[in-house]
Amino acid sequence: MTNTSTVRGMIAVDKIGAKILFINPQTYVTETVLDGFQRTVHELLVIPETNRAYVPIYGDGIHGRNPNPGHTLHVIDLIKREVVDSIDLSPLRAPHTVRLGADGMIYITCENSAVVAAIDPKTNTLAYAIDSGSTNGHRLCIAPDGKRLYTDNEEDASVSIIDLPNRKLLGQIKTPQPLAGIAVSNDGKTIVAVSDDKPVIFVIDVASEKVVREVTLEGAAKPAQIARYSPDGKRVVVSNLNSNMLHIIDADFAAQKAVPVGSQPMDFAFRGNEIFVGCQGDGSMHIIDLPSATVKHSFQAGTGCESVGFF
Repeated sequence: MTNTSTVRGMIAVDKIGAKILFINPQTYVTETVLDGFQRTVHELLVIPETNRAYVPIYGDGIHGRNPNPGHTLHVIDLIKREVVDSIDLSPLRAPHTVRLGADGMIYITCENSAVVAAIDPKTNTLAYAIDSGSTNGHRLCIAPDGKRLYTDNEEDASVSIIDLPNRKLLGQIKTPQPLAGIAVSNDGKTIVAVSDDKPVIFVIDVASEKVVREVTLEGAAKPAQIARYSPDGKRVVVSNLNSNMLHIIDADFAAQKAVPVGSQPMDFAFRGNEIFVGCQGDGSMHIIDLPSATVKHSFQAGTGCESVGFF
């Protein structure tokens, strides 16, 4: 969890505008704009300890329909507010979700290549790639102990299980419907997979590698997208691109609340007891009070930000 009092800066990826924004974390004024990127900047990893952020170039399409996929991962210096390196992932294509592993390596799904690439942040080079066993590896999450990485496989209706220490695919967990998002609990015992077909999430027991529960997203007419556990592990937050809302769900899945936000909410970040969510459909950023599950403020940021982070 990013503590409000220690936040130095805020960065957002304006996917629709193909820009990277530096926003004042107190006034919410956009202070610096990085421009000139190939379409399109897509998703974000922030590592405050090294003053670096990583932003992939996905391509100009969408999942499953990306005829001109990118192959670059940009390295951003958070202090200088500039691109300091660009990692060529070729021949891998369509880099997407990017996360830091417990081993210090950076892992990123490369959709059109159906692999998870490993980046060494010390040298900013592609170290190796692991087959995801899918048609298109979509999003990923990493277990807290760093031993397992999971990808959601949209077309294949499955979750791939990857052994990170041994760099190999262990198998797949079948899900009732195609998937759009994935998250793993803070204790590593539960996976939440977001349906791309209906407004539901699937709860997967890691030990048995089976779907044990299906939870309907209340008030949502259409399927959702991204899921994340809150830093304290007490809640699951799910953004619904198609229904313009976030769902805040108790970790035992007994209670939930739908929070209306702007148009097409995508990824989000936690700061203290707040959630910042980028709404790519109208260029708004909404701040949600997590304990009360209510919107406390909103502001404009770029043309349409998909991802946001703090450092």
